[in-house]
Amino acid sequence: MSPQPPTPALPSWLTWWQRPFPDANTLLLPGQRPALVDTGFVGHAEETTAWARAHAGNIALVVNTHWHSDHVGGNALLQARGAAIAAGTPEADAIARRDPGCCAAEYLDQPVAAYTVDVPLDDGQVLRLGDADWEVVRTPGHTPGHLALWQPDERLLVVGDALSDYDVGWVNLALDGPDAAATALASLKRMADLDPRVILPSHGPIPTDPAAASAAALRRAQRLVDDPAGAIWYGARRILAFALMIREGISTDEIEPYLHARAWLTDAARLLDVNPEDLATELVTGMLGSGAIVLRDGRLHAAADHTPVAPEALRVPYPRAWPTTEQR
Repeated sequence: MSPQPPTPALPSWLTWWQRPFPDANTLLLPGQRPALVDTGFVGHAEETTAWARAHAGNIALVVNTHWHSDHVGGNALLQARGAAIAAGTPEADAIARRDPGCCAAEYLDQPVAAYTVDVPLDDGQVLRLGDADWEVVRTPGHTPGHLALWQPDERLLVVGDALSDYDVGWVNLALDGPDAAATALASLKRMADLDPRVILPSHGPIPTDPAAASAAALRRAQRLVDDPAGAIWYGARRILAFALMIREGISTDEIEPYLHARAWLTDAARLLDVNPEDLATELVTGMLGSGAIVLRDGRLHAAADHTPVAPEALRVPYPRAWPTTEQR
């Protein structure tokens, strides 16, 4: 076997924090306007904020690649300490309306502390993050408001959940429509055309070969387009694994009632034209069989590496109960 190429060098003016689930990787850009890209899970908001402050002082701006719980969990705390929040316009508009579907938090049963968006971002917009200019690149698919960030001088590309060294982002055909996988594929093609020197993903390590990572992601995304049922199963497995991570597992007595109460499972069953109870059973059985989840002491746990979350950290209200901007 030929040796693996080295990880591309990062410029000295940024700090990269690779984090296990349930947190997204975090990019810190110190300088005249210290900025943070994504803020991890709400259960680790204090840790995220302390780390950012230790490396860059007070954060002026947070940019979210998208609004899922593992990317926006520190927003509320950082905003309370003076940071502005920037996000793609579709998500910024929904947050401003206090749409009950914000962050898909209730739909996915993933808690998110209430925050507001101060800076809506549009495609092509240039942001000063730290001491460098970055371009906003709209990359819908994983969510409709998903975005990437492009630094042309160093050819750095922050890709959010669009791809990683081993994966592509799951797509929600129930909420975002049957074309969501094709939309994600088109976004990946747009990012590949930038020919980045460094890809900075939200999960896993920095790919050693950006071109190979992009090519693999395009193949994976094409499979999701070609096999809608497979895309639905893929999303269901990812959502259940995350639920187990943030709850330190779910007991075998509780897992099926838990799944039967989930809107995402009901939607998946409808799209697959199966009974929700049968889908729940098959999902658990299949993930146990593949080793994606494991049984220990009467509880099902996600097998992937993850950081524990204190139970009390999950006790934040769903967006339908968030205070309005006038009440904050």
